[in-house]
Amino acid sequence: MSASYQIKLPQFEGPFDLLLFFIERDELDIYNIPIFSLTKDFLAYIHSLDELNIEMASEFILFVSTLMRIKAKMLLPRKEIDAFGNEIDPRQELVDKIIEYKRFKEASEQMVLLEAERMLLAKRGNIKKELDQLGEDYAEGTEIQTVTMYKLMNTFERIMKKLRDRNANPQHVVVKYNYSLEGQRSFLLDYMKEATQSSFEDIFM
Repeated sequence: MSASYQIKLPQFEGPFDLLLFFIERDELDIYNIPIFSLTKDFLAYIHSLDELNIEMASEFILFVSTLMRIKAKMLLPRKEIDAFGNEIDPRQELVDKIIEYKRFKEASEQMVLLEAERMLLAKRGNIKKELDQLGEDYAEGTEIQTVTMYKLMNTFERIMKKLRDRNANPQHVVVKYNYSLEGQRSFLLDYMKEATQSSFEDIFM
């Protein structure tokens, strides 16, 4: 296994990007992930890096701990059972996230191709000035440069969780009006005593 790390591996945007690389490299079954060997691959990759920034390192280390937690659950003698009495595979949540990340990645790659095609089309105006302005607006070091597919997926996941929580616990807002049935009844009686004739709009509008 260590011999495979003598070659230079590419940089990855995040742990899911690296995980997809391992799955495709070893032609693994995404629904039957070998947690133990993947954990070793992740640790070997982290140790092979010459430098790794703190934020990226924390993402990879957290992911390795997630793999170890899944492996520990798989070793437990008592398995988790769902509401229908079926055994819950501890890897299922990870599988779902891999599939979701793969969709994001494919969509991102498609957008890159569309952007490249668009750049080949005839441009109007001063294209050099526009490109220079874009370069200044999105210069190296700005926040947009730090956005990765892994972060986008995590953000999307948090948004969807909030939406599910909100739908599961709907809040009904009760508005209190400064009117009462008795008060409005008295108002109408007094109004009708004084007015010889009146329209619906005069009373209620």
